[in-house]
Amino acid sequence: MQRVSLFGYGKTTKALTKLYPDAIFYDDKCNEAFRDDNGFEVRPSSDFDPDYSDLEVPSPGIPPFNPLILRAKNLISEYDCFAKNSPLSVWISGTNGKTTTTQMMQHLLKARGSQEGGNIGTPLGELNQNADIWILETSSFTIHYTNQAVPNLYVLLPITPDHLSWHGDMDEYIKAKLKPVLKMREGEVAIIPEAYKDVKTSAHLITYKDESDLASRFGIDTSRVNFKGAFLMDALLAMAVERILFDKIDYEKINSFVIDPHRQEELRDSKGRLWVNDTKATNLDATIVALKRYQDSSVHLILGGDDKGVDLNELFVYLQKCDVKIYNIGSNKEKLSNLAREYNIEFELCKNLADAIVRIDKNLKNYEVALLSPAAASLDEFKSYADRGDQFKNAVKVL
Repeated sequence: MQRVSLFGYGKTTKALTKLYPDAIFYDDKCNEAFRDDNGFEVRPSSDFDPDYSDLEVPSPGIPPFNPLILRAKNLISEYDCFAKNSPLSVWISGTNGKTTTTQMMQHLLKARGSQEGGNIGTPLGELNQNADIWILETSSFTIHYTNQAVPNLYVLLPITPDHLSWHGDMDEYIKAKLKPVLKMREGEVAIIPEAYKDVKTSAHLITYKDESDLASRFGIDTSRVNFKGAFLMDALLAMAVERILFDKIDYEKINSFVIDPHRQEELRDSKGRLWVNDTKATNLDATIVALKRYQDSSVHLILGGDDKGVDLNELFVYLQKCDVKIYNIGSNKEKLSNLAREYNIEFELCKNLADAIVRIDKNLKNYEVALLSPAAASLDEFKSYADRGDQFKNAVKVL
């Protein structure tokens, strides 16, 4: 009997018990061994003995410097578990827009028998292996641990600094994002930014400079696509995949897609002033994209949270071009305030999100924009980015 160890007692690894019904979980948060409601054994991480394990599968978020990873001898990823038994697969990666691109692609291809999963919330263990297509939002964490599975079609959005504390540096982050391309075979297709056109691969490589170039390569008329700004890139990539797989461009179908909350979600307070919930902007590039959308307005910008060790100077260089005042919150608010002084950006150091909203309420004029686009993750003070966004929206409703 194969002895399987699952690292982390979470959604991804729990779904893998369908493949490995005798697996044992090892979790950093477990202090004493127990059996869960389904009879699976859960042990503290310190109990793991690599000499008594034939296979180890980690939850994607466990970093490479975790002791469990360092001690493992037979490590594979969730994706590797299905390398031989998955249907035609499309992987979507990049820094920003993965979720929306995945959702748009599923919207276009659902009638073709596709299922969406991966980082979007549905583990591969819960997907139907008899589906015609798997559309998988794929994080750099997952790719880092994947050495066997390869997509049939790989879609890569632009890469900007993110998760550097996990990967170590920007070079390692980029290397993870390009790893699938290196392993792809003849007959498979990769759509990637032109910056990486020299990557070595046996796949058919399609590169793009920007939205206009991407649309031109696939014969898409952007004037017939309703999405603008950051969402236009997402829509074009989803449409490109449908064009590759089925030689079809469906403007009516893509335009019927409804974007999830928390990405540049606009709302008005009782005075008619514009507030924008962009809580899903968890890195500096996403925040810059949001600022570009409102570049013709004076912006009151809420920044801060867990910046994951990213160098934020690029953001402040861009802020110098904007009519902006920033309100700093979260675990990196002192760092943000020091950068604001260095770059001569007007700022207020706030106690928390609620305090920032109160301060903006006092300053915001009818023709200005209040923007929550934190350029940081939320878990330092909130349950999730959605919780941060919901608290923002609830506070604005009562102004």
